[in-house]
Amino acid sequence: MEESGNNETPICNLVQDHLFSILFLLPINSILSFALTCKKFNTLASSDAFWESICRREWGSNCVDALKDSYFSANYGGEYMPWMKLYQRVSQLSSISCLRLTDPVADNLVPCPRASHSLNFVSNCLVLFGGGCEGGRHLDDTWVAHLGCDLKTILKWQKVTSGFPSGRFGHICVASGDFLILFGGINDHGIRQNDTWIGKIAKTSETFGVTLFWRQLDVGPAAPPPRGAHAGCCMEDRRMFIHGGIGPDGVRLGDFWILEISENFCYGTWHEIVTHPSPPPRSGHTLTCIDNSRTLLFGGRGLGYNVLDDVWVFNASEGHPEWVRVRFDLSNTPWESNLPRVGHSATLILGGKLLVYGGEDSRRHRKNDFWLLDVNSYKHRFCTKIWKRLKSYGYKPNARSFHAACSDNSGRLLYIFGGMVDGTLQPAESSGLRFNGDVFAIELCITLN
Repeated sequence: MEESGNNETPICNLVQDHLFSILFLLPINSILSFALTCKKFNTLASSDAFWESICRREWGSNCVDALKDSYFSANYGGEYMPWMKLYQRVSQLSSISCLRLTDPVADNLVPCPRASHSLNFVSNCLVLFGGGCEGGRHLDDTWVAHLGCDLKTILKWQKVTSGFPSGRFGHICVASGDFLILFGGINDHGIRQNDTWIGKIAKTSETFGVTLFWRQLDVGPAAPPPRGAHAGCCMEDRRMFIHGGIGPDGVRLGDFWILEISENFCYGTWHEIVTHPSPPPRSGHTLTCIDNSRTLLFGGRGLGYNVLDDVWVFNASEGHPEWVRVRFDLSNTPWESNLPRVGHSATLILGGKLLVYGGEDSRRHRKNDFWLLDVNSYKHRFCTKIWKRLKSYGYKPNARSFHAACSDNSGRLLYIFGGMVDGTLQPAESSGLRFNGDVFAIELCITLN
């Protein structure tokens, strides 16, 4: 494209704000191609302000603000990494680093080892509830881990309440702002539950004072059948999704429900969503919100006790909810047999992708691998594969399943607690299984170097 004389095209005469608005509406590949046409477009399409806006569009303003508050200041002395470079590094992510987190005071109380519990990031704290422990007993305790300014240091674990909700494992607990929403689970008598609870964190002082209030949510006469080992997530504010699990008769379920909660979190309404096709019944799978209208389901154990590797996306946009199975071919890859799993975690990270960790295969072999799942890979020049196995550096955690994971507000740090790990077989034990109480952080390797 010529930039001077009578050959200049009309679009070159637009003021910069109008060009900015046009570019902002384009997909990433179109922006990169448009920038190659002339110096004027290249300057605008490469500007830091423009790419910050693109990151806000793609990742959300809350994520970008959290990055500004923590990542940039911690790693570059307050100087920002160029947004275009950051976007590219996130799109090309190939490795993560692990860091084991410990309480600095040796005699402080810490949560006991457990599995099938919940872990959430709320108000810059980790909130742990329930789970199962040694002897097949359920737990009803709630713990809060106070994090340091870098979010990679546990300053103190604090036990804030017990007894409410009642003890359980295999439940679902999701965060919505400063609130927690909990549903279902199994107690140590094998009884499945279908109660819904709301938790609210409140900091009472600067010296690690915290209160957490649980109360049962009024949901009216309609509620999903009791279950445990189901999957769930939160989309936008005050909407919780659940799918599948194991019902009271021990049969795996395939139903899908949405809980809509009032603005003041005082009451809610459950609705079952029935569509065709839909994911087959399963338990021990994951359900993760990937944007404001889509939720992704992966893996689990099916009706025949086989472990699954199918990927489904639920699209709730435009008033026409539907499940779509995402097709991918792994036949020519050396790691084809590594993907089916149950009891794994799948967490939304920076860049709108899922980080899948751990779990078990059909032979109950526990995994210690990290996978990146990107259902939007076909949209970007930077990414070409839906699955990518990541390299891991630093602390080497034991292979595990039925652990719990969550991310910070930016999505660049993930936290993992507990789970079932392979242990040394003791004479009095029928198996070598043991519960784990480690907590560690996973950081995306997106530095400039």
